Amino acid sequence: MRSVNNLPYDIKEEQITVPLPDGTRLSGRLWRPVCSDQEPLPAVLEYIPYRQRDLTSVRDSIHHPYLAGHGYVCARVDLRGTGDSDGVLEDEYLEQEQRDAEDVLDWLASRPWCDGNTGMMGISWGGFAALQVAARRPESLRAIAIASFTDDRYADDMHYMGGTLLSDNLAEAGTMFAYATCPPDPAVVGDRWRGMWHERLEQTEPWVLEWLRHQRRDSYWRHASVCENYQDVRCPVLASSGWADGYSNAVTRLLAHLDVPRKGLIGPWSHKFPHLGEPGPAIGYLQELVRWWDHWLKGADNGVMDGPMLSTWMQDSVPPSTSYEERPGRWVVEPEWPSPHVREATYPLAQYRIGPATDEGDASGAGEALTVRSPLSVGQFGGKWASYNAPPDLPYDQREEDGGSLVFETEPLTERVEILGSPSVQLDLSVSEPVAQVAARLSDVAPDGAATRVTYGLLNLTHHAGTDTPELLEPGRRYRATVQLNGVAQAFPPGHRVRLSLSTSYWPLAWPPPKPVLLSVYENSSTLTLPLRTAGEAGEAAHRPFGEAEGAPPLATTALSPPEERWEVKRDLIGYNFELEIVKDRGMERFEDIALDVGRRAYERYTAVADDFTSAGGESTWTMTFRRDGWEAQTVTRTLLTCTESEFHVHATLDAHESGRRVFSRTWNESLPRDCL
Repeated sequence: MRSVNNLPYDIKEEQITVPLPDGTRLSGRLWRPVCSDQEPLPAVLEYIPYRQRDLTSVRDSIHHPYLAGHGYVCARVDLRGTGDSDGVLEDEYLEQEQRDAEDVLDWLASRPWCDGNTGMMGISWGGFAALQVAARRPESLRAIAIASFTDDRYADDMHYMGGTLLSDNLAEAGTMFAYATCPPDPAVVGDRWRGMWHERLEQTEPWVLEWLRHQRRDSYWRHASVCENYQDVRCPVLASSGWADGYSNAVTRLLAHLDVPRKGLIGPWSHKFPHLGEPGPAIGYLQELVRWWDHWLKGADNGVMDGPMLSTWMQDSVPPSTSYEERPGRWVVEPEWPSPHVREATYPLAQYRIGPATDEGDASGAGEALTVRSPLSVGQFGGKWASYNAPPDLPYDQREEDGGSLVFETEPLTERVEILGSPSVQLDLSVSEPVAQVAARLSDVAPDGAATRVTYGLLNLTHHAGTDTPELLEPGRRYRATVQLNGVAQAFPPGHRVRLSLSTSYWPLAWPPPKPVLLSVYENSSTLTLPLRTAGEAGEAAHRPFGEAEGAPPLATTALSPPEERWEVKRDLIGYNFELEIVKDRGMERFEDIALDVGRRAYERYTAVADDFTSAGGESTWTMTFRRDGWEAQTVTRTLLTCTESEFHVHATLDAHESGRRVFSRTWNESLPRDCL
């Protein structure tokens, strides 16, 4: 990324406190052009819980000063209960959080340096927040720009996928257990810091408990899920994500269902802003944001809505790897979504082969039952639900996974095939247990046999008729079920094969069912549907290329101890123990501008024994350390999730230390019933 020092507007930076109607004060940072003292300008808000003075300050320093330098007031505000803001953060996307956001927008719009027009932007939580607030239609909000988000909190977030429980449900709960219990900074809030901190420590519980209380789609998940009524969003939307991210589906859903001005952008990236995109190529996303805000907040006639509705990176074939610096491919464009250039082709599954294609729904009658009973080892090379590309966390070669799966594949391709959209698998099946799951993986198989996973989908078969009211299955009974795979843009070259793999477990990416399951799939009446793209090169030739990634110079920090990243799969062939160990340790880092040293260490561990499906267990432990001369505070949070055939067991601990002395400790031990899971 290129650092830009000379921007059109001189800016100044300041800490702000936003008063809310109930007396709560939110802490934030503001970047604004000096000229806004005399000439009010539009304001852009990023609203997240990740501590603007330290933990996100380097990232924030790249894009907020850049946008401010192009004529915008940029505000980065911490949610209630985070950073130096008052209160306690009790859960994600609560009604209180959204009301607070509306109040922050009202406050910004009423400042003398703001002209009354506002926008919201953000990635992940910030993207969720902007979309959810847009659906509430605050008076000043003119447009949003969101990245790595979802419109469906139950079916397409890190909690559940196809009704299966994701291990990221535990991992993210562990992350927020740590972030919600961090102390405020005495340098900002003064002597109040200790009381504020202990309020957080005393009132925070592990969020995984609440998330496990809602194992099916209910009012808890419907709240703040914009998919419940897309018509609630009435402002323009610029939506982006990456194919390596867990949030690869919501961009196209918004394009298909919103009826406001909208643009979509999907690159090869993991869970990153497009200007920081990994794997590359990163793009000049901030330049795109300037054009977006210039049009919708300042009324510039700059053609930002001209051209395609969707721009996406069509990925070329690559060997399997857990990390890529760059993904080869090209930008392709679509005038609208659903695209006139994409057609669905349906292929019957028979005798371990895919195809040839039939008219959709025109598969021949059922044939032989093909069976699989997957071991718990299937899934060990599945990577993370959402890649962060640090440590390397993409899926590895699928050949070993395929040994425990039911595999179908094409003949070697005679010409290049491109898919764009969400593949699906329609299964005529029966199972041996009342609770069962199917993991469906689509892979690109090279002539040498290496198998690179392209996309995948999960379905808890008790949810085959819907996510609101799952029902136990009748062993031996025939069912029809559709497994929806994540959206992707992928090219398969001549000589390669397309492979579909079906397994009855995918641990540790997804929590296994209570018992091993024998799955019978009936050939010919089971099918694979691929979204084939046949547009050719005409549209791409007219595509306006993205500029080089650029931003403001990042904030300077000093490394005091080295970071550590580790992703290790371990097997014990005496006791048949399996273990996946993940370490993401940022070391100790000094934020020179505020003379603060910060340490963050995350540790995850997932275990199982042989094919004992009740032996599955996950652990998430975080250590957060903050110190400067004369002051040190640390929290250690640990969440352990285990199970029986009928229950989940949560054991969690929270310890807080001040200057090396433990000042708070609490333990949770709770059991929650498994609900068709």
